[in-house]
Amino acid sequence: MEKKYEKPSREDLIEKLTPVEYKVTQENATERPFTHEYNENFEEGIYVDIVSGEPLFSSKDKFDAGCGWPSFTKSIEDENIVEKRDLTHGMIRTEVRSKYGDSHLGHVFPDGPKDKGGLRYCINGASLRFIKKEDLEKEGYGEYLKLF
Repeated sequence: MEKKYEKPSREDLIEKLTPVEYKVTQENATERPFTHEYNENFEEGIYVDIVSGEPLFSSKDKFDAGCGWPSFTKSIEDENIVEKRDLTHGMIRTEVRSKYGDSHLGHVFPDGPKDKGGLRYCINGASLRFIKKEDLEKEGYGEYLKLF
């Protein structure tokens, strides 16, 4: 049975999210580097969209890129990630968003570990919710236990 992920109403998001989480996910902001606890988190588990709950990244694919934001070599479910060309700030980048929540997550760059595919998903911690491995079943993500 496939889960249905949905984006809550604007009013619900304003109530549910912190000001930084809202600005990042809904207004394409970027949190300051080295400020989010997930940058230093290397516990086993998965990261889901803070808006919709759709699974995005696994701790198995997380690495310390030294950039100040949580970095991953790949997504858990490619279909949950949408890539868009981003021409803001005088740069050409590839923005990544969640499919169902339409949350701004961050950007993907071709400078990741070569032995893991060469990609670096540079993601705002404020766009994520971490679910520890031992909580996956009770949170409804038991199918991802196989990753560990």
